[in-house]
Amino acid sequence: MLIHRFSVAPMMDWTDRHCRVFHRLMSRRARLYTEMLTTGAVIRGDRARLLSFDVSEHPVALQLGGSDPRDLATAAVIGEDFGYDEINLNVGCPSDRVKDGRFGACLMAEPALVADGVAAMKRAVKIPVTVKCRIGIDDQDPEIALDALARGAIAAGADALVVHARKAWLNGLSPKENRDIPPLDYDRVYRLKAGLPDVPIIINGGIADIVEAKQHLSHVDGVMLGRAAYQEPWRLLAVDSELFGETAPHATMKDVFVAMMPYIEAQLAQGTRLHAITRHFVGAFHGVPGARAFRRHLAENGVKPGAGADVLRDAIALVDDRALASIAA
Repeated sequence: MLIHRFSVAPMMDWTDRHCRVFHRLMSRRARLYTEMLTTGAVIRGDRARLLSFDVSEHPVALQLGGSDPRDLATAAVIGEDFGYDEINLNVGCPSDRVKDGRFGACLMAEPALVADGVAAMKRAVKIPVTVKCRIGIDDQDPEIALDALARGAIAAGADALVVHARKAWLNGLSPKENRDIPPLDYDRVYRLKAGLPDVPIIINGGIADIVEAKQHLSHVDGVMLGRAAYQEPWRLLAVDSELFGETAPHATMKDVFVAMMPYIEAQLAQGTRLHAITRHFVGAFHGVPGARAFRRHLAENGVKPGAGADVLRDAIALVDDRALASIAA
């Protein structure tokens, strides 16, 4: 049975390959996800640019946005060929662009189409196929909508369900507002798990830290952390020890950045701009002495043409060593 005890959520504009390499240096065991990629982009776009990833990222999943079963199957095969460990179908994103394209959260209203997409991908690939959804949309009754979506997807062969424990309001709320305003209903996800005891159920939405994650794990199989993992990435240092009983790959954020340097230098040599990588680091020392100076130095110098790894080294030097050591505690 496929169980993701802990994962970092797919987040548009955030969980790109540089971000995922950074996160992997804090946890060997977390499952990482790409940003959502549409089937059209995967099938017809620049695949090397969109899909390439560093081998260190494993286990890493490709999240697809789409609704046509044939396109989903084609894109899933491409993802499998690139070496991804899982294909995940987005049935939760509430943006207007996604809605207009008939994918994302609006598919909560079309559980049969979701099931058809899952079945097509399962026939096409050998790697696991999973679904990430909401508990409902707009005026749907979450008791009915989530059960219909979940049972259809599982019957079609889905290997696990990731449930964002909020409704998405496609009419009246912006995508940003949909991340906070609809109330969280963790109990609804717990009831789904109780009704599907043999199905891996992963909970997502509003989970702030590893302490909360451990509490959820008494009710569901896995926890997916979103903005907390991105905005305060140092929290990932506790994942392996607290959730898996294993030693973290690096003890402190300073160690993480030392380990990150060869990757950064290799990327710079290939023409990547420093800011494309360091933009993911702004929360690395959140709330500790020197954090503001660290962020300011990266913001002012990381965007300059030709900026090199020394910009990051100089920024790290602005953070007190005691803070660097204690942040993992």
